[in-house]
Amino acid sequence: MKRSNFFEFKNGNKASLPFSNQEYENRLIGLRKIISENNLDAVILTSMQNVAYYSGFLYCSFGRPYSCIVTEKKNVVVSANIDAGQPNRRCYGENLIYSDWERDNYLKAIVSLVKKVKKIGIEKDHLTVERYQNLKDALGAPEMVDISPFTMQQRMIKSNEEIVLIKSGAKIADIGGEAIVKEIKAGVSEIEIAMIARDAMEKAIAKYHPDSELRDTWVWFQSGINTDGAHNPVTTRKLKRGDILSLNTFPMISGYYTALERTLFVEEIDDASLKAWEANVKVHRHGLKLIKPGIKCSEITAELNNLFSELGYLHRRTFGYGHSFGVLSHYYGREGRLELREDIETTLKPNMVVSMEPMIMIPQGEPGAGGYREHDIMIVKENSAENITKFPFGPKHNIIK
Repeated sequence: MKRSNFFEFKNGNKASLPFSNQEYENRLIGLRKIISENNLDAVILTSMQNVAYYSGFLYCSFGRPYSCIVTEKKNVVVSANIDAGQPNRRCYGENLIYSDWERDNYLKAIVSLVKKVKKIGIEKDHLTVERYQNLKDALGAPEMVDISPFTMQQRMIKSNEEIVLIKSGAKIADIGGEAIVKEIKAGVSEIEIAMIARDAMEKAIAKYHPDSELRDTWVWFQSGINTDGAHNPVTTRKLKRGDILSLNTFPMISGYYTALERTLFVEEIDDASLKAWEANVKVHRHGLKLIKPGIKCSEITAELNNLFSELGYLHRRTFGYGHSFGVLSHYYGREGRLELREDIETTLKPNMVVSMEPMIMIPQGEPGAGGYREHDIMIVKENSAENITKFPFGPKHNIIK
């Protein structure tokens, strides 16, 4: 019996997606404008963020490639047979499944959808050199145009539906933060506290977004020297009186991350640590005031650098002051043209969503050792910005006794 290289399979009804059909249509209209302006025959999207953004399907690779093929008239998710009917249920548009029975069935499925193309859009910031060449060879060596900067620009401006979801995510991040504070005491380990907060957020997602996929929500809760890096993993270290702590909650709702980050201390704080913390909080407060339409990312960065310099902590900075939030951002789907850094000249516009998150780090052995950071999420409005993070920050609130 000959087994198919690729095929369609519909198993059950379409599931409720994170957004309305009109939302996905609007996104595809924007992508088809990119196709038209660049005289492309089709676009082959391969990144998790773009496949999810334009189709609603959030894939889990496990070493297998996925894509979403968009032409003037069609949008088709190409998925692996290991997922069976789930991609079709959870995508806006059509689905074509490739099997594992022969090598390069993935490429054969794509070729069946985009035959005789001369110019095609791809994501150069996602494709490996090998997959780029294999795709080009399979399609007969068409001209390959990098469309990732254009799709990033589209994702950077959030729709009203996206903003509703992001606001809900910020509330759930706060729920995770509240769960952490309740458990903080000397003798409890980082991992024990992190698990409680993660569970609290997943329960909230299940309650407020019952049709969503529950996956990839996590917590980084760090103490002592483990606070020196923003993305340091959780350990079994037990909290001690006087420890610096870093609270980091990251709920994901249908591919959309939000975050809450706060500095805390266990029971008491020394003078050097208080001075460093208050300096970072001062920069954070000022940064929140700077976020508004019309200002450049680099301008915000320059002003905050000046303030850190006046306070004597500029040399302690470890990364930029903030970044965009959206589909899988700021994780796989980094929207790199919307980051508060010296080298980013992007001007803030209404419906951009950006964090303010200054951080300084003082090495072990020096007074005030540890990593200090705060993190709020801001929605840029027509004339101002809205802070959707409500969890309090600073020494007044977060010395936990």
